[in-house]
Amino acid sequence: MLDVDRLARDFAALGVGFGQVVLLHSSLKSLGHTEGGAGTVVAALRKVLGGEGTLAVPAGTSGNSDTSPLYRAAVAGMTPDEAAAYRSRMPAFDPATTPSHQMGQIAEHVRTLPGALRSAHPHTSFAAMGPRAAEIIEGHARDCLLGERSPLARLYDAGALVLLLGVGYDKCTAFHLAEYRCTASPPRRRYRAVVDDGNGRTWCEFEDVAVDASDFAALGSDFDEIGVVRRGRVGAAEARLFSLPAAVDYAVDWLASHRDAHARG
Repeated sequence: MLDVDRLARDFAALGVGFGQVVLLHSSLKSLGHTEGGAGTVVAALRKVLGGEGTLAVPAGTSGNSDTSPLYRAAVAGMTPDEAAAYRSRMPAFDPATTPSHQMGQIAEHVRTLPGALRSAHPHTSFAAMGPRAAEIIEGHARDCLLGERSPLARLYDAGALVLLLGVGYDKCTAFHLAEYRCTASPPRRRYRAVVDDGNGRTWCEFEDVAVDASDFAALGSDFDEIGVVRRGRVGAAEARLFSLPAAVDYAVDWLASHRDAHARG
């Protein structure tokens, strides 16, 4: 059974240390049986990071939209009237209370901890704890899911590390920042979300980069081979730790060559 001390030793052996800024993507079940569940994992990480360290997690809510795969799955098979009624009942995004969607139990635990801060984007928010949390989550523009006016860019500026804990590179949101940087005119699309900006529940619409993680596993496999990724085990989980700026910089070149080649081919 895993406890705080055992997990802290594993995190330290991987390279997590005092004062770092860490963006965590995780799967609780991959660790094996953990006494206390997600709370124990977070406590172990915070123990290793110490009081000067900052922990960030994705806290996205893609279900808060009628343009997302989650919404399309929810209304599949409904009549038009049933779908309209479902849409009318969708609650407005509230950074303080709206649960994250499909981000995992550990990320959701971080979001709910006293003192955690969360960015205000209705689709792609992040939550963070620690002395640098405010600078990371503030200023998340609605028309910038994961680009220069999002927490990913602030994490890049902070020299953050990415910790993949029991998940693969297909979950590595840092690569999305590279989508914004790899070309002057990345593909764009329209997004919608239900929000409350102080005047009651309403729908907003905005345009942004058409983010696409479909090739992130292949991108990550290549990145994994350049010698900058630390690999190890935390409990039963395979774990990777690496520089977020290094990952983004590598992905800029990789996406430019591979996606351009695919478009030409």
